[in-house]
Amino acid sequence: MKIDPDFAEEIVAEALRSGADQAEVFMKSFKDLSVDIKGQAVDSLTSSLSYGYSLRVIKDRRLGFSSATDLAEKNYVVKQALESAGYSDEDSNLGLPGPSVPAEVAVYDPAVADLKEGDAISLTMLLEKAAFDADSRVKKVRKASGSFTTTETVIVSSESVKTRYLATSCSAQIMAIAECGQESQTGWDYSGSRFLGDLSFEKTGRTAAERSVRLLGARAISGARTNVLLDNSVTIDFLGIFASSLSSEALQKGKSLLKDKLGKSIISPRLNIIDSGLRPGKLGSRPVDDEGVPTSEKILVHKGVLKTYLYNTYTARRGKTDSTGNAVRGGFASLPSVGITNLFVGPASEEDCLGKKDLFAFLDKGLYIVDAMGVHTANPISGDFSLGVTGLWIEGGKIRFPVKEAVISGNILDFFNKVAAIGDDLIFYGNMGAPSLIISDVDISA
Repeated sequence: MKIDPDFAEEIVAEALRSGADQAEVFMKSFKDLSVDIKGQAVDSLTSSLSYGYSLRVIKDRRLGFSSATDLAEKNYVVKQALESAGYSDEDSNLGLPGPSVPAEVAVYDPAVADLKEGDAISLTMLLEKAAFDADSRVKKVRKASGSFTTTETVIVSSESVKTRYLATSCSAQIMAIAECGQESQTGWDYSGSRFLGDLSFEKTGRTAAERSVRLLGARAISGARTNVLLDNSVTIDFLGIFASSLSSEALQKGKSLLKDKLGKSIISPRLNIIDSGLRPGKLGSRPVDDEGVPTSEKILVHKGVLKTYLYNTYTARRGKTDSTGNAVRGGFASLPSVGITNLFVGPASEEDCLGKKDLFAFLDKGLYIVDAMGVHTANPISGDFSLGVTGLWIEGGKIRFPVKEAVISGNILDFFNKVAAIGDDLIFYGNMGAPSLIISDVDISA
């Protein structure tokens, strides 16, 4: 459904006439095509259209909010938003952002928007076929899925914000199962982009197959204190803990492990942590955040030193600073919170980067961790963790055998303070990215 910005302006005008001091309309439409393949046949095909809008008002320093999916309910939405403001607490930090120029970033691909069902099915079939063709030991595919989405966003406010943009996204996801005798192992892979040409469904299928096969014959090892190599996907799992702690919302609620650490060294000086809404094709990129504030690229951690947190308009006013363009909504019926655009770990200097073979040689002896279970259970305030991991034992710089049922434990800040080497293999899964990392002196127990 095509969104009419004039409709949003009508709601804003009506809200002001009805007593609001400030008003903002957020409108979103989705067109989604999802395919699941099983045995080279369509297991599930879903095509859907959805649309909705919400009104946020500020009246007498009180917040009101309402939403709907029916255009005919606009007067009811205005009434409900104003009534809800009467029941909320007074807050001097409330306010809407002013006008600005949206950032320039490529987020729309006609190839995704115009994709036919038959072509979506064919691409997702390639995903499954590639997994089976990669190795005869791959006996099953639990899930082979393709998703293709087009969205339209409109934000209009009484503070002269008026913005509209189209965006697309597509993804491939698969879980392969390899078997040898009575043993089975799973391997997973995912790829996503705003551009269809960035995705290789065959490569994603092959990677999942290779990950399942490489763990066949896994065995337990004795406990040790040794160096480890984190696969990109595992580094990203840990980065998720940083994502929550870098939020000013978590900080202001006292739920961040980075509280009182601004300007201090928190991780290895070899690392930067960056949040960027400006990387072409990445799933977190967009010209504005969900309040209409332009996105940008921010170095949050520079050479190990915490430089800033992520802010939306409210938390910025509360923290007496400026929004970083990181307002996000769970949907049109949600109020803005604080979230990432594209968050990634990178080297502070490109001279620190090594290729995968060089990483193995640098590690010499230790565990290459390819999967970590339960990273989400790490304490988000203290940073302490204890996780089950699987991987590959490296000796003499070469893979010797797969490893199962190992446990690593520690503290995330201490963990990332011991980065000894960084890979040149930055990969994004969704809107988070990371290279491989070598961490020194890690406790491994059986």
